[in-house]
Amino acid sequence: MSTKPAEQHLVEIECNRLAWERKPLLKKLYGEFYRLIRQHLSDTPGSIVELGSGIGAIKEFIPDCITTDIFPNPWIERLENAYRLSFETGTISNLILLDVFHHLQYPGTALNEFNRVLSTGGRLLLLEPYAGFIGRTVYGLFHHEPLGLNTEIAWNAPNDFEPHKGSYYAAQGNASRIFCSGRYEHLLRIWRVLMVRRFSCVAYLASGGFSKPQLYPTHFLSFLQIIDRTFSTFPTIFGARMLVVLERVRN
Repeated sequence: MSTKPAEQHLVEIECNRLAWERKPLLKKLYGEFYRLIRQHLSDTPGSIVELGSGIGAIKEFIPDCITTDIFPNPWIERLENAYRLSFETGTISNLILLDVFHHLQYPGTALNEFNRVLSTGGRLLLLEPYAGFIGRTVYGLFHHEPLGLNTEIAWNAPNDFEPHKGSYYAAQGNASRIFCSGRYEHLLRIWRVLMVRRFSCVAYLASGGFSKPQLYPTHFLSFLQIIDRTFSTFPTIFGARMLVVLERVRN
């Protein structure tokens, strides 16, 4: 678990924007992530919203998605805080978080707020790191954010919590613990869990992501994707990413 000033998020956005422009492989990889998310969108009426849109890349793949973040940028349409959203109750059909959930220090409080703004049948789609053996090893050794696997998760925010004063929190292993361990199942009863898909992501890991060197030429991507499809049949060993799809059920 890591906490830093919230402005660290803005620093990372600037670095990621530069990497996106100079590293074409990232667009291909994130294009696959967003296409995977798009396949599982609900067709229930309402807005499609991404929380923590960062560099706003989702617009290239889901053009009608509303981009949001906690800091203003030209490509961000709304400023939003995950713990206190400005959207009206039941007005969102799909809420997308890509590499954002593990930055939520109080996941239970955030999930309650997500449930409020989603329409009945609306979906919450989370694409997150998965702590399989490979994922745990690579993220633990080479990523600046901690896994936080042995740190207690604070499910609900304290009564005096002020969302706008939140710090930069990170625990990459939180989604794996919450959605794969069974320990938090009783806290997810307000949702219908439609999918928890764990998969290999060698192509992504070897790309170096936004901050590390690319370890293979871009034209090798198709070959590595074949490897990933094979390795994904053994997610406990090779898993490094996961897609979670939750549906809001009628109260």
